[in-house]
Amino acid sequence: MENLPNIPDRIKEFNRDRLPEFLALKYKLMAANAFRFFRGTCHIFYEDLARVSDLPKSPPSWICGDLHLENFGSYKGDNRLVYFDLNDFDEAILAPVLWEIARMATSIMVGFDSLNVDAAEARDAAAFFLKTYSDTLASGKARYIEPETAKGIVWTFLETVANRKQKDLLKSRVTLKKGICRLIIDDIRLFKIDKDLKKHLLSFLNEWLGNNKKYKNGFKIHDVAFRMAGTGSVGVRRYAFLIEKTEEGKFLLLDMKEAVRSSIAPFTTVAQPSWNSEAERVVTVQHRMQNVSPAFLSSSLFDNRAYVLKELQPIADKINFDAIKNRLKDLKRVIQDMALLTASSQLRSSGRQQSAIADDLMAFGQSIDWQSRLLDYAMGYASQVKKDYEEFAAAYHMNYF
Repeated sequence: MENLPNIPDRIKEFNRDRLPEFLALKYKLMAANAFRFFRGTCHIFYEDLARVSDLPKSPPSWICGDLHLENFGSYKGDNRLVYFDLNDFDEAILAPVLWEIARMATSIMVGFDSLNVDAAEARDAAAFFLKTYSDTLASGKARYIEPETAKGIVWTFLETVANRKQKDLLKSRVTLKKGICRLIIDDIRLFKIDKDLKKHLLSFLNEWLGNNKKYKNGFKIHDVAFRMAGTGSVGVRRYAFLIEKTEEGKFLLLDMKEAVRSSIAPFTTVAQPSWNSEAERVVTVQHRMQNVSPAFLSSSLFDNRAYVLKELQPIADKINFDAIKNRLKDLKRVIQDMALLTASSQLRSSGRQQSAIADDLMAFGQSIDWQSRLLDYAMGYASQVKKDYEEFAAAYHMNYF
């Protein structure tokens, strides 16, 4: 097997097309700890996984592609109810079902280590995830989590989110001066854009809303800014719009994010559908895998680049694992919910464009021989992630990037 280039070179090559002024911020985030590094190097994970010859065989499925502990969160669906679900589909693709599970199991190992959780406990949590995932898949019934069906820490989490007032959330993002509403430019999450681009963006969204029967004549656009969020996608073009639902006088934020090729695409041998754009891929798979999608979820073109639009939740609502790392009952319940949602998303999207039908996924869930082998792989690769992180961090602090 031929040797790959070193880690810093692989990272630099993958990110060569990202916006340079924000790429520096991505590298800074990745240097924080091994879990942040893992989040920012999805491409390395799958490049390495594709070279493994003894990974258990598994049926093809739609996967979100970048499944890890922080890619589950709450959001308001287009029915205005709050859900807890998978919430990042930038890397979504048709691939062997175990590719998704291998990444999630590895993320548990790496993430728990970054939280200083005992290695044996992390292994038990990953094993519990695999068993719950397999049992849910075997049942053949897709499930979902909302405040009425949630339990434990996720229930508390969703109840808090559901009871928030939108106006309170917007206080941290919006300012009102002389009757004019503007986004707050903090150079952390939101950044100023030049006047010409701003004018172009405002004109684009106004036209987009006007051409959409569902939103036509119901909204007024107040402002737009460059937005930075996450880790892996930092450096792609991304904007936040402040809009007003005129009949109700309510303000909303829209996220418009450039969709680029899935970093998994070069490594999977599963034949893919022909998409009109990368944004169509992301939106279509998200619609299939989530129980209910966020409001405004759609694809569009701006300046010949494909973008995904959706309602933006002003505050990132994700489980604070650091707060519950010593509460084993709560920790176990969260892992159980994440496993249930992962299996459900695959069942929900089964039988679409050459993905395995539900019967095949159920049969795979009923088998158990792959679980210990996958767990061993996740443990071994988690150790590799730590080594790769140390190599990256050394290069970063030597100003290689």
